[in-house]
Amino acid sequence: MNQTKPNLTSIKRRYGIVGRSPVLENALNTAVRVAPTDLSILITGESGVGKEVFSRIIHDNSPRKHEKFIAINCGAIPEGTINSELFGHVKGAFTNATGDRKGYFETYDGGTIFLDEIGEMPLDTQTYLLRVLESGEFIRVGSSSVQRTDVRIVAATNRKLSERIRDGKFREDLYYRLATVNIELPSLRDRPEDIYLLFRYFANNFAEQQGFDPIQIDDEARWLLDHYSWPGNIRELKNVAEQLSILAEKRELTAVDLVTMMPKLRERNLPAITRNGAADGMQEREILYKVLFDMKSDLNDLKGLIFELIRNNDLRVPDMGKIRSLQLPGAYPDAADEIDRRAGVDVDEFRRPSEDPIIVDTSMQQAYDRSEIVEEDLSLANAERDLIAKALKKHNGRRKEASAELGISERTLYRKIKEYEILE
Repeated sequence: MNQTKPNLTSIKRRYGIVGRSPVLENALNTAVRVAPTDLSILITGESGVGKEVFSRIIHDNSPRKHEKFIAINCGAIPEGTINSELFGHVKGAFTNATGDRKGYFETYDGGTIFLDEIGEMPLDTQTYLLRVLESGEFIRVGSSSVQRTDVRIVAATNRKLSERIRDGKFREDLYYRLATVNIELPSLRDRPEDIYLLFRYFANNFAEQQGFDPIQIDDEARWLLDHYSWPGNIRELKNVAEQLSILAEKRELTAVDLVTMMPKLRERNLPAITRNGAADGMQEREILYKVLFDMKSDLNDLKGLIFELIRNNDLRVPDMGKIRSLQLPGAYPDAADEIDRRAGVDVDEFRRPSEDPIIVDTSMQQAYDRSEIVEEDLSLANAERDLIAKALKKHNGRRKEASAELGISERTLYRKIKEYEILE
């Protein structure tokens, strides 16, 4: 183990891998350990997590490193030509086959072939590939002559092959041949400690390429990045870093700047524990956070509207001291802490930096503060019930889809339906 860690550090540096999360370290360590073998490897993970980079790591650290390597996207090759592309063809095998042609398995004999999006490979091509994996033999399209090849297969997919097998679109025997070793790459939201490191890496590199100062972000802006869902993973984060570097008129950005330029960053990836006994509690906490964020956004809009009415119409505001005012920046942490305590977690672990209220001059701000007469039903239970009811209505009572949108398990959703006596 002591020798592995320095190797991982040098490999990260060589291939531009940024991060220190345990899930990333584990995947990289597995890749390095299996690289010297001749085993077939299956790399799984969402789009944009770096599957092709890992295939290069495996090839470059194997005995085949001095032989050729090629990456092939199985989903990008038309079904009618993929057999010819992979295994070659003979003259007259089909229209426009004016001569013999070598396929990749013949051309890259002795090297490594990376088959990306293997889940999209047609069934008949899967039969050809299975024969190569079992015996090293293949036949060109239109030929009856058996040829041999010695290639190492590294495959990758962002699809769940178990579902493809169940639907009859992927061969189960091929799956077990490919997945001699399965390396699962984590999504970006599963390694939140790496998000800011990657953002700085991409922003600094882009600034250096373009010849200007790199952008900096404050703590609240960093919180936004850490809690965004990143459906496009590392590829999307790089795109965001480069867009912000170009669009920003200043080099030090706040959370408001980020949301103004990229409203999608307001979409939350709220923390949830799914691997221990606190799963249901944390999923409930996630719903409540969502309720609070939506409520806070609505109240801020309403406060802004009231202020505009006062300012534009020169209204006189009476003393509303007897009416309970809602000081949102202070109310939010108190509510969040209460949720934390109910979930049985450390309050400080998920504390969000406070947001600044609307900025106005002192006199206008005082008038605005006195005008806060918003009366709102802040019952978390009622808000949660409404949110669940709306999700069920949106998906016509389909609990699986509703629970997915809410970010909770179907079991938790079922229990909430019974608890709140929601009519589906």
